[in-house]
Amino acid sequence: MERVAVTPAAADLIRSLRGTHGPLMFHQSGGCCDGSSPMCYPEGEFRTGSSDVLLASLAVDGVDEPVTFWMSKSQFELWRHTHLTVDVVPGRGSGFSLEAPEGVRFLIRSRLLTPEELAALE
Repeated sequence: MERVAVTPAAADLIRSLRGTHGPLMFHQSGGCCDGSSPMCYPEGEFRTGSSDVLLASLAVDGVDEPVTFWMSKSQFELWRHTHLTVDVVPGRGSGFSLEAPEGVRFLIRSRLLTPEELAALE
């Protein structure tokens, strides 16, 4: 069982961004507006620490290394019962995420974990 997945469209964009920028990471904050969108950075560019939780090391076909997915600890406390799917939609977000110049933005789709899924993760 995994907490985070990617859609085929997101995987395509991740492969493209990986080719341009090297290894990647995501960070999901709890901010408003675009602050609640997953932000994609070159791996290590966004400094994580004790206030962050590593939710997943995503295996994306065609990407040699895992793509880490981090979330602020305070946001994780609110979202711990959800499964997240990274998707991509047309439009430009306002932020420092690597996909911004591409005319698309990453988006999180979520659903509640079943009791069985939650038990398997905890």
